[in-house]
Amino acid sequence: MAELSVLLVDDEPLARRGLRQALSRHVDMTVCGECRDGREAVASIHALRPRLVLLDVQMPELDGFGVVREVGAAMMPAVIFITAYDTFAVRAFDMHAVDYLVKPFAEERFDEALNRARQRLRQGEAVELGRKLAALLADAAPAQGMGATASLDPVRPDEALDRLLVKVGTRSVLVPVADIDWIGADDYCVTLHVGEREHVLRESLAALESRLDAERFVRIHRSVIVNVERIRELHHDSPTEMVVVLSTGQRLRVSRGRKDVLERRLGRAR
Repeated sequence: MAELSVLLVDDEPLARRGLRQALSRHVDMTVCGECRDGREAVASIHALRPRLVLLDVQMPELDGFGVVREVGAAMMPAVIFITAYDTFAVRAFDMHAVDYLVKPFAEERFDEALNRARQRLRQGEAVELGRKLAALLADAAPAQGMGATASLDPVRPDEALDRLLVKVGTRSVLVPVADIDWIGADDYCVTLHVGEREHVLRESLAALESRLDAERFVRIHRSVIVNVERIRELHHDSPTEMVVVLSTGQRLRVSRGRKDVLERRLGRAR
């Protein structure tokens, strides 16, 4: 039985690890590479020629749809999109992608997508789907909402969550969103840090971010969102390194790509 090469593309390390673990159950598929962003994905598709790409839609700079556009119809392999949003954009491409997965997904749903990809690859249909997808995206104008990033507008304050229901042992408790200090990603779950308490919620960080008030919460790292009202200080450890200090004393590193966004949100020091 010939092995099918698979490329993993997701900007979150824990998500890539989860995909690798899930793929380990499929003995006829082998991971030929992992990519942290869209640019790496384009280069790896050209260099490695994978049969299948598990492609995250929401990535900074070059998103999943941008990867497909840049690779082009002549080179694009079969694609399974992975997204935190069950959006119209993904559904619109469903007929051209082999399948898509919405985070967090169950093992059964992952296996179903892989089985569909396996069948279509062996029937010679999947490559043609990848080419049609690339051609469709090449013709789609960004103004038509065909890019993932463009279609995900920040939630308005009046539409944002004001509480979350979380499990604590055998109980479920309501956590006011305003009480959250910061949120950390943990694979396909998040940890809500509320004072000295921690609550685990089975939801991806990107999915939760899409429901939070963008004026109150800001992502400072691919795996961290903070409540701006809890920020006490910004420490500039070097010209390129920044650390946020919260009112609780918690220190959180700010990634380079999100440093300017945070400073604009808070108002640059003069």
